[in-house]
Amino acid sequence: MPDEPTAAMRYKEIMSRAHKAADDVREWERRRGHELESQIAEAAQRVERLAEQEIAVQERGHRWWRMAYDNVARLSWLEPGEPPAATAPARGEHLDHHVEQIKPAYRELQNAVDALSWRARR
Repeated sequence: MPDEPTAAMRYKEIMSRAHKAADDVREWERRRGHELESQIAEAAQRVERLAEQEIAVQERGHRWWRMAYDNVARLSWLEPGEPPAATAPARGEHLDHHVEQIKPAYRELQNAVDALSWRARR
């Protein structure tokens, strides 16, 4: 039985492993904390960029609305109403598609108003 470790040696070995495990957990927590801080910073930047993009799109939509309103305002028999409000559930990934649809729709409106105006002049 002389080859068996003593209780004191086993205790030291257990404590050494416990300290190593605690150090490993602290190091993992430190690295994970840095990863999470980095992810939070990236997400905050993305939110800021998207908020700026949202404002730009709203301003652009308002400009298109004003141009359409000015065209329709020439028609005495049509009341244009209020500008449309932003739609909260609109999907951001479809933004480019929706923006691309504005210009041809505006041109179609403009052509229709011009055609009505031409007829009214007769």
